[in-house]
Amino acid sequence: RMEEMSMYEVIVNNISSSASNKSHSYCYLHSYNVLIAARCSRYSVDDDSSNLDEMPLMMSEEGFENDENDYQTLPRARVNRRRRGLGWFLMGGWKVLCGSCCDCLSHICWRRKELKARTVWLGCPEKCEEKHPKNAIKNQKYNFFTFVPGVLYQQFKFFLNLYFLVVACSQFVPSLKIGYLYTYWAPLAFVMAVTMMREAVDEVRRFRRDKEMNSQLYSKLTMRGKIQVKSSDIQVGDLIIVEKVNSACFIRTDQLDGETDWKLKVAVCCTQRLPAVGDLFSIRAFVYAQRPQLDIHSFEGNFTREDSDPQIHESLSIENSLWASTVVASGTVIGVVIYTGKETRSVLNTSHAKNKVGLLDLELNRLTKALFLAQVVLSVVMIALQGFLGPWFRNLFRFVVLFSYIIPIRLNVSIGLGKFQKQKMLISTTRLVAHNEMVFKRLHLGTVSYGTDTMDEIQSHIIQSYALVSQTSGTASGTTPVRKTQTSAPKVRKSVSSRIHEAVKAIALCHNVTPVYESHANGNGERETESAEADQDYIDDNRTYQASSPDEVALVQWTESVGLTLVNRDLQTLQLKTPSGQILSFSILQIFPFTSESKRMGIIVREESTGDITFYMKGADVAMASIVQYNDWLEEECGNMAREGLRTLVVAKKSLSEEQYQDFENRYTQAKLSIHDRSLKVAAVVESLERELELLCLTGVEDQLQADVRPTLELLRNAGIKIWMLTGDKLETATCIAKSSHLVSRNQDIHVFRPVSNRGEAHLELNAFRRKHDCALVISGDSLEVCLKYYEHEFVELACQCPAVVCCRCSPTQKAQIVTLLQQHTDNRTCAIGDGGNDVSMIQAADCGIGIEGKEGKQASLAADFSITQFKHIGRLLMVHGRNSYKRSAALGQFVMHRGMIISTMQAVFSSIFYFASVPLYQGFLMVGYATIYTMFPVFSLVLDQDVKPEMALLYPELYKDLTKGRSLSFKTFLIWVLISVYQGGILMYGALVLFESEFVHVVAISFTALILTELLMVALTIRTWHWLMVVAEFFSLGCYLASLAFLNEYFGLGRVSFGAFLDLSFITTWPFLWKVSAITLVSCLPLYIIKYLKRKFSPPSYSKLSS
Repeated sequence: RMEEMSMYEVIVNNISSSASNKSHSYCYLHSYNVLIAARCSRYSVDDDSSNLDEMPLMMSEEGFENDENDYQTLPRARVNRRRRGLGWFLMGGWKVLCGSCCDCLSHICWRRKELKARTVWLGCPEKCEEKHPKNAIKNQKYNFFTFVPGVLYQQFKFFLNLYFLVVACSQFVPSLKIGYLYTYWAPLAFVMAVTMMREAVDEVRRFRRDKEMNSQLYSKLTMRGKIQVKSSDIQVGDLIIVEKVNSACFIRTDQLDGETDWKLKVAVCCTQRLPAVGDLFSIRAFVYAQRPQLDIHSFEGNFTREDSDPQIHESLSIENSLWASTVVASGTVIGVVIYTGKETRSVLNTSHAKNKVGLLDLELNRLTKALFLAQVVLSVVMIALQGFLGPWFRNLFRFVVLFSYIIPIRLNVSIGLGKFQKQKMLISTTRLVAHNEMVFKRLHLGTVSYGTDTMDEIQSHIIQSYALVSQTSGTASGTTPVRKTQTSAPKVRKSVSSRIHEAVKAIALCHNVTPVYESHANGNGERETESAEADQDYIDDNRTYQASSPDEVALVQWTESVGLTLVNRDLQTLQLKTPSGQILSFSILQIFPFTSESKRMGIIVREESTGDITFYMKGADVAMASIVQYNDWLEEECGNMAREGLRTLVVAKKSLSEEQYQDFENRYTQAKLSIHDRSLKVAAVVESLERELELLCLTGVEDQLQADVRPTLELLRNAGIKIWMLTGDKLETATCIAKSSHLVSRNQDIHVFRPVSNRGEAHLELNAFRRKHDCALVISGDSLEVCLKYYEHEFVELACQCPAVVCCRCSPTQKAQIVTLLQQHTDNRTCAIGDGGNDVSMIQAADCGIGIEGKEGKQASLAADFSITQFKHIGRLLMVHGRNSYKRSAALGQFVMHRGMIISTMQAVFSSIFYFASVPLYQGFLMVGYATIYTMFPVFSLVLDQDVKPEMALLYPELYKDLTKGRSLSFKTFLIWVLISVYQGGILMYGALVLFESEFVHVVAISFTALILTELLMVALTIRTWHWLMVVAEFFSLGCYLASLAFLNEYFGLGRVSFGAFLDLSFITTWPFLWKVSAITLVSCLPLYIIKYLKRKFSPPSYSKLSS
């Protein structure tokens, strides 16, 4: 079975294979072949802070001289610092101060436990000196006691809800009571109930997911044998068995570092030599491990066995560890638990979920504050006009409550969820745009090139070459192919055939790929494993290839397709199968793994049948050009393939005599045993071998992109969205994906930020980058960390000017830090897109998180605000749904405000006429009906409105860019709605008083009827594209109001019902009532219709031509 190590982190003590009785003491981890090297500084500048302070970064074009290397002439950077004063305090500085005080108090009250190094005894959790955290996952935001207070705090920290809480509480004071309690408490309780129900559902879902994870059973090795324990019961020091039956041990780390390829691990040599697994309890051994850290690419520790003489000490590195959230995909691992719970790498790199607030919510919150200020000013004016007579302070508060409808409490409910407007998008890993599946496309030999349509020619050459071997050497399987004589074919043909044979053989040998044979079920339903070592039965249907790089898998799969198949590999040997079924065996003498610095990998093999020793090497053209023999075609062909979007690799070889290899091995061994400058000495010995290599071929591999990736990225760029790619992949892989996906256009320069390790190097490299214009930036996580440590503001300012940024080798924490930096240093909104568990922190830190649910699991989609299944769906999500959501919500929010402001204007006019008395114009039931059944459905139907069709929005992404101008919701549009509300409220109230002077007792019915008709007509005025549900909502609301006139006439009297002024039903059927109400409504709405027509005629919006 496949077990996910989602909870704990272990040191590999034993790696066993169930394919045979013997244990394998090897376990490759190709991506983590770490060379502990002291990086040489390429700069001759001391890392002296005092000197650097006098030589700051250059932030403008001023001061540049012809000599760009003149370090002393760089002008001083002038970074504008925010001045903190009274204005800063009133405009939001008080929030910063309050937050800082709360953080200080929480730090004092709940001090975090200091993380320390630890000594862990194998199989003895009771010997742990310190108490370690429980190995349980907890993603819940609240517990049973903090749920209600926590939710209420999150709601009432916003001004809108807090304001209505105060207003509702004031109605318990008799002297301040205006209407019925349900008028104020019912809407507030409804809003809180909806919010709590939504949060409760989310909490229950989180609890169930956590319980499922914490209840997973794992095999624990004890002195009595294997027992099953829950994941939450695992302790530091336990010996855990994680397995998946197969012939080798592989792990997957895609949920931790974003890399999808399987990796192999190295076990502790001391425990590998034990006769049985149970002997782990008969030895006295312990692991000394470093304190828990965020870095997922490194680990330092020691393994000590005390019961041997002398004591055995082994150093531990990243190759010996399995982090939490990785998966043992093949093989069996017995590991000792080192870190649990909150101290695991995955949890340390995960940030806590936060409550996100959309841009529209923030804008509406600011407008709400402006409405409150207007409400207070209006109340003061009413009291001033009274002359501050009597208990004026109590009357002031009554007026504030009376005008509270200016701020509609149902605004948040009406707006709903899902409003977002983004200007920066951060794509997590290269998996989002690429399948990480490579396809071999091109083989170039210098004089001839083969593509996908001519691969059959290569296959025929290979078959013919190895068939000749069978004819000349009988059934010998280890004999190398004998090349044709000069007379067997023309010279050119023979030369090409020979070069094809050498090139394919080199590609099949020079790699770090391991074949894996999947187990299958026999007739009895039991699992059987193909044992390569036992019977040499290599079944192609069960074989898969695993490596740290998908490029290498594609190359080996291609050699299999042309006839030369990799069938077996271990630490010492490598076997190939020819088209005729013969097995060619090679001994692996040395392997030089690929690194980002060297950009190449090599291998030295000895062919067992002949004893020939050959050094094969492949790598990037920039690294191989100076190593291979002189040629006149390599540079040109590399450029041609790069323009096609292909990843290029140069393949070369060098034949070695026995004496040459022995001399190299002696020098190489001595260099590896050096204590000082080991990496430099090893590199020097290897470089002595990398001279005058014979150039064999140039390969081109294409990374298959997901569907519609290129048009989607182009769509986002045209919409004004800047895209950053944050990935854990290698620099070369990330750069190639950025080119092939057109994240970086072909005619655009790329600035690769050189590795920096101190302030001086970062200083010079930033200045070099400052001189570049309109170029994409590619930077590694290590260099990014140094730049942010010393030059955070300067780096962000320069990076934001780039059309695209690629950050490679990023840890999950660094991804979240980049999102936070963009939020702090720019005014833009951020959108993070990810598909793995290593993207959760970034998704939670962004203003909007989008999770893609796929083969990498559901962790990202569960933590995200929006979940999609493919990358191409982002275009429709933003251009159509996002744009419509923002425009509809902006129109809906402002219309809801207009609905409150118009009735507050009428109340102000009514009070001013009746001696500024703080008496409500309409009864509580009418106010509730006005905000709900009379106008709610037409107003809410605005969410169906659209200015252009979805196809047009996708075809013209520039429409999305218009949202950044703030034309849909701003103080300008808000003031326009305020003027409309004041005009219509004044017309309705004064018109009702003037036209119905003789029937003053019916002023409530008259003005309220005109108000409802006006609101319905205003909704019709706002709509741009009619929907049949909008028509139904209009007539339904009108019908409900007419029915209430007939059956609820007691509520339409002036003042309270006890006054005895009721509506005469016969009055509303008279002709004067109808034409006068119609006249008032026409005067309030007709000018707005005329203005709208003239505006569309002489100043049409940008979408008008598309909508027509």
